[in-house]
This record gives sequence, C-alpha cells and structure tokens, in this order.
Amino acid sequence: MIRTVSDYLKESARLFPENTALKDNKRSITYETFLKEAEILAWQLTKKGLFKKPVAVFMDKGTEAVIAFLAVAMSGNYYTVIDTKMPKARVEKIFQTFQPAVLITDRKNSKRAGQLGVCPNMELILTEDVLEKGEVNQKRLWQAEQKIIDTDILYVLFTSGSTGTPKGVIITHRSVIDYTEWVSETFGFDSGTIFGNQAPFYFDNSVLDIYTALRNGSCLHIIAQMLYSFPIRLLEYIRDQRINTVFWVPTVLSRIADLGILDNCEIDCLKHVLFAGEVMPAKQLNVWMRRLPEAVFANLYGPTEITVDCTCYIVDRKIEDSEPVPIGYACRNSDILVLNEKNQPAGTEEKGELCVRGSSLALGYYNNPEKTREVFVQNPLNTLYEEKIYRTGDIVHYNQRGELIYDGRLDAQIKHTGHRIELGEIETAVSAIPGVAMNCCLHRAQGDQLILYYTGDIASEEIRKRLSVSLPEYMLPNQCRNLAQMPLNMNGKIDRVKLKQNMEESFGS
Repeated sequence: MIRTVSDYLKESARLFPENTALKDNKRSITYETFLKEAEILAWQLTKKGLFKKPVAVFMDKGTEAVIAFLAVAMSGNYYTVIDTKMPKARVEKIFQTFQPAVLITDRKNSKRAGQLGVCPNMELILTEDVLEKGEVNQKRLWQAEQKIIDTDILYVLFTSGSTGTPKGVIITHRSVIDYTEWVSETFGFDSGTIFGNQAPFYFDNSVLDIYTALRNGSCLHIIAQMLYSFPIRLLEYIRDQRINTVFWVPTVLSRIADLGILDNCEIDCLKHVLFAGEVMPAKQLNVWMRRLPEAVFANLYGPTEITVDCTCYIVDRKIEDSEPVPIGYACRNSDILVLNEKNQPAGTEEKGELCVRGSSLALGYYNNPEKTREVFVQNPLNTLYEEKIYRTGDIVHYNQRGELIYDGRLDAQIKHTGHRIELGEIETAVSAIPGVAMNCCLHRAQGDQLILYYTGDIASEEIRKRLSVSLPEYMLPNQCRNLAQMPLNMNGKIDRVKLKQNMEESFGS
C-alpha cells in the first residue's frame, strides 16, 4: 500500500534502479541515486529531531530541488518552495506565515539564503555538505518514516492573496497520491514515459510532473527556462530528448502555435499534450491538433486548493475556433458541485460557482484560519453531518453535451452599462479572431469602460467589427490596445495585475 510519496520513490528504485529519474541541463541521475541522496538528506533532518516541521527549499529549479522535496517528505516533515528569483520582501512575507525550522539550500545560493530575515532560529542546511559526508542511519530513518500517515502534510504552496499577504495552501500525502493514481491510470503513464517539465516548482502544475514520474519510474526532464524564450530550440529539445509528455500552461502552447513553427521540427514523439492553469484558446489548440493528430490532448482544470486538478477534458471531438474548450468532467474521486446564487445545483446552461469535495481538498491555509473558513465551508446540500467543500470562485456551466464550460471568475464578473458580464466570454470571442495571438479584457470602473489588450497583427477596428457579429453591443470593448508583448507572471500566465496597473497609469490615475 502506498502511504506516502516516498513509497513511490522506493518502489521505483526497486523496480527501475537504472532508469533515468531526473535530468536537467547540468545533471542526470538514476532512481537508485535519487533514493540514496534523498535518504542521506532525510537523515540529516531526522538526526536533528525534526518531525512534522516546516522546511523551506531555496534552490534553483533542478534535480537537487526535487531530491530535497523527497528528503523532506521521507523525514516526516513538509516543505515549501522558495524560488531563488523571488523578491526578498515576498520571501519574508512567506516566512512570517510559514516560520521554517530549516532552510535547505546549496553553496551557490547560501549567501542570499543567509540574508533572508524574519526567522532568527532558522538553520541552514547545505546539500553539498550533507551529501559529501554521505551519512545515514537506515534503521532510525525507517523508524521515523513509520510514524508518517497519509493525512500528514506534504507541502505548502503559497499563492497570491488579495490583502497582499501570500496564502499557504496545505496539501497532504493522501491528496497527492489520490491525484497521481488518477493521472497515471487515466493517461496510461509508465516507465517509458518521458515528461518535459515547464511549470516552476512553486506552481502546482509541477506536482503532476514530479510525482507522476516518481510513481511510474518515468524520466522527468526539467527543461531550462531559457528555452521557452526560443520556441524553435524548445521544440528541438523535445525532439532530441524524445520527450513524449508535456503538461504546460496554454500561454506557452499558444505562443508556439502563433509563430507557425510546428512544422519546422520533427516532434511526433509527443504522445500526450496536457494543459492547465488558464483558458486554452480553441484556435491555437486546433493548430497543435492538426500537427499531432495521433496525440492525446487534454484540458485539465483546478485551483491549488484541490491538489492540481479536479476536472479533465480529453479532447474527443472537433472544437470550433470560436468555441470555448470544455474543462470536461470530474476527476475520479472528486465531486463537482455547480451551485447557483441560491446555493442550489445549477441546471443545464445555468451558470454557477464551481465547488469541490473529496480527498483532493487542501487542509486549508497555513496559519490563516479566518481565510480558511471563508472558502472551505459546509456543503450547503448536506445538513446531516459535517462535510467540507471548497468554493473556487470560478463560474462554470454544463452545456447540452453535459460538459463543464469555464465562464470566468466571480471577481471577474462585472457590471457594465447595467449588464452583468463575464470578461472570460469576451476573451473567448477575441481568441477566435484570426490575427489575434493573446488577449486580456479588463474593466475600468472609473468611466465604466472595457479595455481589451491583445497581441497580434490585426487592427483594433477590425477586432471590434468581428466581435460585433458574435457579441452584443454592450459587451464590445470600448478600447482595443495592441501590445508588442503581453506581460506574463512567473507562472507563465498573463499578468493581469500588471496590465491593470498599466491601464490605470495610462488613464492618469
């Protein structure tokens, strides 16, 4: 029985000791080496008497970081990921909440790690020093592992908070195992699967890459971030490394589709193209599907609070360029509730808030019970016993086929000229227009204006003309602003916060 994620590592090291487990632009290691180094690092934590304690991992994205994650899990502690490029002010806000007992880092980042304040008693562990000593007490480490149960915390990932303070989402071993088993069985992943990782490790999309590879004895290629700035080189890397599975944000896939370079590189090795994190425009998806007609394409959806994904749509029909790509159906062992304004199940074509129940739910927000109580609430459809659901704040509806369609955010539902509007509906319509690459629609309350930002080689007047065919007059953007480049956040998604700032600055407020 798999009880913890470190059981995955041990089983893969037993079955596939010589399989390549992790590979980046500096190093490649087998499962045998992976287990050995994780045990050495885990023993260092156990030797210090740490159990069920918070541990921060402050390292560049690479093999050593993943080894650290598993070491923390094996020792019965839990980790959070601190990106080395993260501003110090944000790190300190995270530390104020997380209060790590230990910071795992390496020599390269040790100086900066030592300058991170807030936690005066936090101890630094340098991975090179620990691994060079090679010390491990297998018996005592095993004894520590036996005390871990599947509802213990595995990681805490910090997402943005409306108050400016990051929220730490608490995820257990059980939730990750439940998700990983579903992913593996749904897509048939095995020891021959080669994952091409794009998501930063502080972004929950990476959980699929890391733990699904671990479960199956697969190879995880940690693709250098630099390659995403050079799409043709990225495709060449996919080809040369024979990567057959990717789970990327739609922005990356869309950019490649818009450049028209898919036919310039032999990438038929790709058998699974999964995407999540934001809306995938049908127009760009169809470009990929025409290029790889034998591949499986799947749209996955879910916020961090429900362990990566709670719905999935394996594309099995033609989707028109003007049509929203469905987010599909509930993942196994997740229950989706679409609740209307009366907290009753929404009917077909009726919009409602997507809510989730099941093993996938986070335990809440770390050291933040007030925020936890706001969104992890009693199931309003059950008055007989305590049953928590998570209110995502996302608006969806079931179409006539019974597929879930994403409509936007509750906080993106705006009132414009007296009409309630979902900004996502406008963005879907814009995405279908030839010549538009990326787009984002914002509402400026002062003046009650809809401002559309887009990239592409089409005139703004033409956009409004084409939209007038598919949208009512009150949903047409008041202004369409062409950008040379769309601002992206650290996760590779459109940076709406930055766009809003630019919008207000341009209006002189």
